[in-house]
Amino acid sequence: MRRRILITAAAATGILALSACSGGGGGAGGMDARGGITIWYSNNDAEIAWGEQMVEAWNADHPDEQITAQEIPAGSSSEEVIGASITAGNAPCLIFNTSPAAVPGFQRQGGLVNLSEFPDGEQYITERSGDLADQYRSDDGGFYQLPWKSNPVMIFYNKDLFAQAGLDPENPKLSTYDEFLETARTLKSAGVAPYAINPAPTSEFFQSWFDFYPLYAAQTGGTQLVEDGTATFADANGEAVAEFWRTIYGEQLAGNEQYQGDAFADAQAAMAIVGPWAISVYGDSVNWGSVPVPTEQGTSADETWTFSDAKNVGLFTACENKATAWDVLKFATSEEQDGEWLNATGQMPLRQDLTTVYADYFSANPAYEQFGAQAARTVEVPNVQNSVEIWQAFRDGYSKAVIFGEGDVSSFLSDAKTQIDQLAAGN
Repeated sequence: MRRRILITAAAATGILALSACSGGGGGAGGMDARGGITIWYSNNDAEIAWGEQMVEAWNADHPDEQITAQEIPAGSSSEEVIGASITAGNAPCLIFNTSPAAVPGFQRQGGLVNLSEFPDGEQYITERSGDLADQYRSDDGGFYQLPWKSNPVMIFYNKDLFAQAGLDPENPKLSTYDEFLETARTLKSAGVAPYAINPAPTSEFFQSWFDFYPLYAAQTGGTQLVEDGTATFADANGEAVAEFWRTIYGEQLAGNEQYQGDAFADAQAAMAIVGPWAISVYGDSVNWGSVPVPTEQGTSADETWTFSDAKNVGLFTACENKATAWDVLKFATSEEQDGEWLNATGQMPLRQDLTTVYADYFSANPAYEQFGAQAARTVEVPNVQNSVEIWQAFRDGYSKAVIFGEGDVSSFLSDAKTQIDQLAAGN
């Protein structure tokens, strides 16, 4: 199963409603209060195993500041559960499963602590994550989330299907849009799979993170969808990316109806846009290779950007013992624990010099090395007001113009920019 942000349409509606609230949460204990804390982590088996060892290691040395941990409670989505806990005032101290797209809404609810207000908060975050940390700042300059881990997305391709189509499985031509389209057409015409690539064509706001946004990040050298309060995509770069995907759909190189299952695993598509989680998921069941996402003219791998698919850590205002929570957060994201995380999950800590710090890991696990290098060049969703609404507005226009070929791309981009500029301004 794909390790994506699982948010249903109903849950998205819930997030929209929660982000409109300004109450809930409420400040509890002071920033210097200490004692026991509660934390939530993901219900993914590998993440649970990491969380259990982290908690055990902390608790062994802190008898008066014990961690009580549990999986995030079940719900339509983790974001909906977190938002509801803020409203109820019973959020845990730390949640190791916080979507950056949901942070502006949680912050507006009053649910998140500004980590920059700890004496060493700013220094710790920026020294650990480097320049990438700035993408996670809120409008007031503070950090209401700690950049934690990413799953930089790349192109996985099925070497066996490429070989069956007469393509070179070791050096596939996928770097430029023209090369990618030529390769996709060859795969389609050879009949090795129904589709060359098959990203989800559904309308949920987050789906553009796995088709348009990685290629836009690559095409622009690391530009977010919204910067300085203004949409960036209504230009030649945005049009190039959108037209590329429109051609993919127009020639039925991808399907515009949802496939019930994993198209790549089931050989219904010869390629997929995935993160490092896919290495363990597909394992030996697919003879895969990986390359960076394409750009219009082609970009070298060491200069290509992509979408981060990150999850971060929030410290919530309902927490009574915030000083302990901050110390636990630093412990859980220390060099040692980041190494434990990498070993347990194969997901990339948002840490500077990742491949150097964990050189032994990448030497022993070469399949992950390309993702480790890519993690230094990732673009996050914009940390702006109405984040979810912005992505939904974009997806609605994209679905109509690109996936279903109605209207023209330039009008879609222009109209979406107008709407998104208003949303980013808080309207």
